[in-house]
Amino acid sequence: MEKHMINEGRIITVNGPVVRAAGMKFFGMREMVRVGEENLIGEIIRMEGDEAVIQVYEETEGLRIGEAVRGTGEPLSVSLGPGLLGHIFDGIGRPLNTLLLKEGSFLGRGLSVEQIDPDQEWLVTPKTAAGEVVAPGSLLAVVQETPLLEHRILVPPGFAGELTWIIGGEKAKSGTVIARIRDEYGREESLPLVHRWPVRTSRPSRQRLPLRTPLISGQRVIDGLFPIAKGGVAAIPGGFGTGKTVTQHQLARWSDAQLVIYIGCGERGNEMTEVLEEFPSLKDPRSGRPLMERTILIANTSNMPVAAREASIYTGITIAEYYRDMGYDVALMADSTSRWAEAIREISGRLEEIPAEEGFPAYLPTRLAEFYERAGRVETLGGGQGSITIIGAVSPPGGDFTEPVTRHTKRFIRCFWALDKRLANARHFPAINWLDSYSEYAGELEDWFNSEIDPRWKERRDQARSLLAEDDHIQQIIRLVGEDVLPDDQRLVALCALLVKNGFLQQSAFGPESYQSPKKGFAILDLILHFWEKARGMVKSGVPLSLIKKPPEVMEITRLRELPSDDGEAIAGLRNRLDTALDRVAAERTATGKRGNRS
Repeated sequence: MEKHMINEGRIITVNGPVVRAAGMKFFGMREMVRVGEENLIGEIIRMEGDEAVIQVYEETEGLRIGEAVRGTGEPLSVSLGPGLLGHIFDGIGRPLNTLLLKEGSFLGRGLSVEQIDPDQEWLVTPKTAAGEVVAPGSLLAVVQETPLLEHRILVPPGFAGELTWIIGGEKAKSGTVIARIRDEYGREESLPLVHRWPVRTSRPSRQRLPLRTPLISGQRVIDGLFPIAKGGVAAIPGGFGTGKTVTQHQLARWSDAQLVIYIGCGERGNEMTEVLEEFPSLKDPRSGRPLMERTILIANTSNMPVAAREASIYTGITIAEYYRDMGYDVALMADSTSRWAEAIREISGRLEEIPAEEGFPAYLPTRLAEFYERAGRVETLGGGQGSITIIGAVSPPGGDFTEPVTRHTKRFIRCFWALDKRLANARHFPAINWLDSYSEYAGELEDWFNSEIDPRWKERRDQARSLLAEDDHIQQIIRLVGEDVLPDDQRLVALCALLVKNGFLQQSAFGPESYQSPKKGFAILDLILHFWEKARGMVKSGVPLSLIKKPPEVMEITRLRELPSDDGEAIAGLRNRLDTALDRVAAERTATGKRGNRS
């Protein structure tokens, strides 16, 4: 550290967020630095002999040649400990609430604030005793961070040995030492309540575990047709106005993850403002407590510096890994990875690197892989189990799914929820296209759905997808020649597919049906498919479709989704009334046929 203070570098060029400095031979690769008289925050991304290339996380307007560059002695890191939940951070981990109190509505440059409030005290309850041997991941103490989540203080990676002292049920601040460990060489290390971790380095675990449990989203189209596993990765691609952000908001609100991290990465300011205003007022659906008690927001809008946008993804995933190590299931929403990729492209252009497809650097796939590979369900260093589920929105220009970010993303994800502009224009939300979307987790989750929802889950799912695929072919014919010329069996397919679309796949993000359990979703789908099977048999026996769809109970199916709770009696009652009405139609048709034969 003293070398950095003595050997300062000097700026020699400024090119937007990229600064080149000389006299940097004592600095390290990926080291955080302070640039210029205003102490702008930057990171060394390339070393070339005595010179270094620095990406600056703040606006560089006004920097002059010859100004000093000073090192900090650590890479880009975040503070990990109690005090993260319920707060809003910028792309490099600075708390926006603290910056607002310090600077007002207009933030200055070069601001340095503690990520975790250094004055807040936490009651630390020890869970081990002096004299015990601890290893990385061992539980030291707990803090009730919020009423919804217990914060578990673990031995950080890289520390092991005999516990010589631990705090005894006292209040502590972020910098307070809560334990001391003597390692095998007799050296004693102090462990503070809060520790630092470099964001570009993934936190270690013992091993990866198979994915067996779904992340319940409360959205029928996802839980019913395209489920995602806890620890899985999914992409939500779609053009402007197709509902990417709203879909991610729904997942952040209703998913059964124990903790949610929402990264607004390069999105428009008004969308992020909506998130910041809405989330603090939301209630957790399971406890009734404020949702922010298990949520962390990272805001880096499109008008903020591009370098900080690039870093925001790593800040979020590092915090997610920290809570995963405690044994929690974490859901991370990245909105959107396209804006993150655009930041990488802009920085690459400033570095004068050779561009690849559409100006993106050749290492774009590598960066995407590094991010998505940090998801997963793992056995933690302490022997527990935790998971990170990553759901990334992709914003392809013009809704073109063949552009580089979407295409490369598909290589690293196993769940693809393709948003369709035509569905969005028709006000069908969520606008997830049932033909282009897929989930490779369905087979791995089949046992869970069969045991927890219904043994016929896979059968019904396959039937619904087959019905929708057949309807797509029929709709092409209808667009050419009209529906009236089709035989009744094909018109029945179109009718039942319409019931699936309107009664099952479509779901309002507002009102009582905003969340619905997989059990109710399956019951609705099962009723629709039951009608399809019964009606198909009636058509084969000669009953006209016009008589089959005449009972009001047929279209009443689409209103079941509006019931606010899992009203199994209403669904069972409608099923009985529907069967009675159809049996009456069949009986009347048979009686009419017999009278015709006698005459």
